[in-house]
Amino acid sequence: MPESAGTWVAGVDGCRAGWIAVLRNLSDPKNLKLQLFEHFADLLSFLPELKIIAVDMPIGLPNLLGPDGRGAEKAARKHLGMRQSSVFSVPSRAAVYEEDYRASCETSLKTSSPPRKVSKQCFYLFPKIREIDGLMTPELESRIYEVHPELAFWRLNGEAEMSMPKKVKSRANPSGLDLRRDLLVSKGLPKPFLDQKPPRGCGRDDLLDAAANSLIAERIFNRQAEPFPENYQRDGKGLRMAIWA
Repeated sequence: MPESAGTWVAGVDGCRAGWIAVLRNLSDPKNLKLQLFEHFADLLSFLPELKIIAVDMPIGLPNLLGPDGRGAEKAARKHLGMRQSSVFSVPSRAAVYEEDYRASCETSLKTSSPPRKVSKQCFYLFPKIREIDGLMTPELESRIYEVHPELAFWRLNGEAEMSMPKKVKSRANPSGLDLRRDLLVSKGLPKPFLDQKPPRGCGRDDLLDAAANSLIAERIFNRQAEPFPENYQRDGKGLRMAIWA
């Protein structure tokens, strides 16, 4: 079977070097590869065509935020117990497009009720959120889906939160990463593939998150995934605001 044959999906995670993707051929489960993309747009033009791209990055940004935020974060956190802190609160589109942290907080305060500032962790994601937001259209929603690794692991773990964190005090937690790797192996991903050295500018956690996202991409393709929240809303660009698992 030629490498391009079959149905290809991607699980994607943002990293310092760009976007790390686990590409999988659903027609040939042993055919998978790890690839680093400098720009998210490169995933859209990649050949063989990626039928589903499941990416860990917020998609759909509201103009104004109410008490529940986008809704997607609240719906995901409800299932994650001790792991819910991994789901960052995403501010308004205007705040995301501010390139200065203080200005972003000021804009966020004006576009949220009750008024809320922006977390530093989320602020560091803004360049990548803007990168996807600049590309996204309602038409692309048939291929591009927002996911979150911890919700992915929850789904793969029999809808139970992972018992150990993947990071402790912002540092990698080997035991938590091994736990996630072993879960992915139990779902059919090869251990040597998951244990390979990640590309420069990517961490082991990025590789494992992309791999988990690739399994959710398969679920999406097979119409087994569901959106959180179920009754999601759309933003001013018409984009859905939902995390899939």
